Amino acid sequence: MSHVATQNPPAARAEGAFRARIGGWGIATILLSLPVLVPLATVAAGLFHPDRAVWEHLVDTVLGVYVINTVLLALCVGAGTLLLGVSSAWLVTMCRFPLSRHLNWVLLLPLAMPTYLSGYAYTDLLQFTGPVQTALRALTGWQHGDYWAPEIRSLGGAAIVMSLVLYPYVYLLARAAFLAQSVCVLEAARTLGRSPWRGFVEVALPLARPAIVGGLALALMETLADFGTVSYFGVDTFTTGIYRTWFAMGEPVAATQLAALLMLCVFTVLVFERASRGPARFDHTTQRWQTLPGYRLRGLAALGAFTACLLPPLLGFAVPAAHLAKLAWEEGDQLRLTAFVDLATNSLTLAALGAVVTTAAAVILAYGLRLAPAKPVRWAARLATLGYAIPGSVIAVGLLVPFAYFDNTIDSWARASFGLSTGLMLTGGMFALLFAYLVRFLAVAANAMESGLGKVSPSLDAAARTLGRGPTRTLFFIHLPIVWGSVLTALLTVFVDVMKELPATLIVRPFNFETLATRVYRLASDERLGEASTASLLIVAVGLVPVILLSRAVAASRPGTEQPPL
Repeated sequence: MSHVATQNPPAARAEGAFRARIGGWGIATILLSLPVLVPLATVAAGLFHPDRAVWEHLVDTVLGVYVINTVLLALCVGAGTLLLGVSSAWLVTMCRFPLSRHLNWVLLLPLAMPTYLSGYAYTDLLQFTGPVQTALRALTGWQHGDYWAPEIRSLGGAAIVMSLVLYPYVYLLARAAFLAQSVCVLEAARTLGRSPWRGFVEVALPLARPAIVGGLALALMETLADFGTVSYFGVDTFTTGIYRTWFAMGEPVAATQLAALLMLCVFTVLVFERASRGPARFDHTTQRWQTLPGYRLRGLAALGAFTACLLPPLLGFAVPAAHLAKLAWEEGDQLRLTAFVDLATNSLTLAALGAVVTTAAAVILAYGLRLAPAKPVRWAARLATLGYAIPGSVIAVGLLVPFAYFDNTIDSWARASFGLSTGLMLTGGMFALLFAYLVRFLAVAANAMESGLGKVSPSLDAAARTLGRGPTRTLFFIHLPIVWGSVLTALLTVFVDVMKELPATLIVRPFNFETLATRVYRLASDERLGEASTASLLIVAVGLVPVILLSRAVAASRPGTEQPPL
């Protein structure tokens, strides 16, 4: 009897080598990124079917304006969010001045204010017929043309409004990084003769750089994706151009080409964020935590710090919220209370489901990158987080095209085979809407999870392996309890973002399904801002609780740190 030796075919050997190199979590990361890339791939596919006449018309007329305005807006908002976010985070974390313990959560309040609502409020406040200029003319007796007033509906006005609303992204991650820094390093800087200012610039700021750049990247991607503010302010950017080209000109092919250019801008931001980190690692080498040193400020220094930390939330949240409340009191919406409860319930349900789904996906991406930082996994994770900078309307259309094709194909097959109609399986319910939120906000949760897991020493993984713990058990029993603050950050940040999301909800929502955001859009489109103010206030109010809880979670993420008072 003869025995024939067999060998695995080359394809099987290659597959086994790939699995051994990437691992199960790396493969899970790649598989997760594939469906997330569906709407982005749909948009990118337009590059292969260009309409030369329309494209040449865009290049000759408005493309240059789109590029210049988008770049200038991103630079201005980036500078503004860095200045406001980093300075306020350092002051409330390391300095002691009147009400500093309260300001550490007050500074997060603009997270609950959508940029387009703030734009509505400031436009109504500062325009010629608004209360500010009307009061000025009444006090001085001036008439039109006797004085100069800045135009709020401009690129500069949009940049200021967006900076006042988006700086908490930088503040949140910068404060978390400052809270996690070693007291020994800061004390060593003091013993070497460094002043508090030089210690901040030369020691604390470089150590917090990865978190700060991560927050800046989030703010920049939010800026690139904004549609409501720039369209209301009359600033022509890529997002307004995409919307106008797709829905006004009826040229979806040209719109997808503009969207592809916007995706290139996003990729540039992500490359910048990664390159700024470099190969450096930031691990804790001791568990001996001490209370952070507090620099006691008095006199003018205390007044300056208090003013610097009060103005951002005052202008980014209190002023627009107060004006919306005034409009709601004077005009308001005549909708019944039960109807508002239904709207709030719809918004809360969508936000909760979207936050859970998106954070779970972010955990898979971040952990897969930690275990298998190979090129395929890195590229898959980076591509999967591009959706944050894509306008919600483009993501919605990018989803509806393949989803509608799937629904129609299955329905036609069921009718031909069984005489039954399957209806709209994907586009007729909540699945498509939650999928759009996943694509749109995965970068928010992924940045928080990567920042948290990046602080966990690799020695813990090695210790878990020596005790027989596999990667999955290590994640659930070791890593997640350690980075629970980052998990809460991801959950609550996505929750607030979903509450404020308008374009994707408006396009992908099921029939006869309305949220607070869609109610505001419908009324504001009819120039009924007074009526829209009621639903606007509900959006802001619902977002306040998770914002406060988020501040407490970040403050408690450092052992021995007292939670801020409510």
